[in-house]
Amino acid sequence: MDFDNLHQILRSLYVDMMPLSNNMTGVAKGIAGLGALIYVAARVWQSLARTEPIDVYPLLRPFAIGFCIMFFPSFVLGTINMVLSPVVKGTNQMLESQTFDMEKYRVLKDQLEIESMKRNPETAFLVSDEEFDRQLDELGWSPSDLATMSGMYIERSLYNLKKNIRDFFREVLEILFQAAALVIDTIRTFFLVVLSILGPIAFAISIYDGFQSTMTQWFSRYISVYLWLPVSDLFSSILARIQVLMLQVDIDKLQADATYSVEASNGVYIVFMIIGIVGYFTIPTVAGWIIMAGGMGNYGKNVSSSASKAGALAAGVAGATAGNMAGKLLKK
Repeated sequence: MDFDNLHQILRSLYVDMMPLSNNMTGVAKGIAGLGALIYVAARVWQSLARTEPIDVYPLLRPFAIGFCIMFFPSFVLGTINMVLSPVVKGTNQMLESQTFDMEKYRVLKDQLEIESMKRNPETAFLVSDEEFDRQLDELGWSPSDLATMSGMYIERSLYNLKKNIRDFFREVLEILFQAAALVIDTIRTFFLVVLSILGPIAFAISIYDGFQSTMTQWFSRYISVYLWLPVSDLFSSILARIQVLMLQVDIDKLQADATYSVEASNGVYIVFMIIGIVGYFTIPTVAGWIIMAGGMGNYGKNVSSSASKAGALAAGVAGATAGNMAGKLLKK
């Protein structure tokens, strides 16, 4: 499954649906016009009743909001996206560079691991068909040779079984890891689309007394949700960098010691993937630290409380699947 294409579809979905905010412009104009009339009339009447000079500057507020409503997609959304897009591009470049390094070191580590096992006469037959056939040809048909031959077949089968289970377990966790990122991106796109389409209504309501904070809350929520993507890219970059450091350590040890085993690091990698799945669900909370968004706290709490459940589910599903696979292979 190509998760990059799914993320690109979500980007295209947001761009395609952003002009739908024009459909709310007519309703928002009516609400804003009535609000502006009440707003200006109330303040002019107060100044006349108190025989005070009329302060014209505060009366320009509803007209400025009305201008934003008229040109909401291009002026408001376009300006915000233009200001925040360099942040998204910068974090995405960081992620791409770290991911490229990770893939390069992973390939190098796998090659060194196979070469290390080939240099060891006791493990060479496990990864090399030529060495396996050569050792079989050297054996005779005595009872001890037949026992050695059977042991070689069993040991090679167990090694392949263990490797297949490990690779399958890692692939399942990587899929769940990518799925967690896709969940965050999907919810982010949904929130941005809703905020964009209903933004003119929020601006119009903010003209009325007692609802002035509606517009500022809309800005804070939109920016906070928009920052989910760069925070997600930063989190992925950190995870990729940690994996690069782990791979570098394994590569150095494989180059220095031909008998070094990477089994321990493979187990750490699996645990690390589970931690990454849980960590993805803390992205809304981290984005809320950058800019405080009122009304988003409950969602952050719900996501944080379900993060541990998601990690347990990831481990449980992958473990059960790997166990079932191992059982079927052993029966065969």
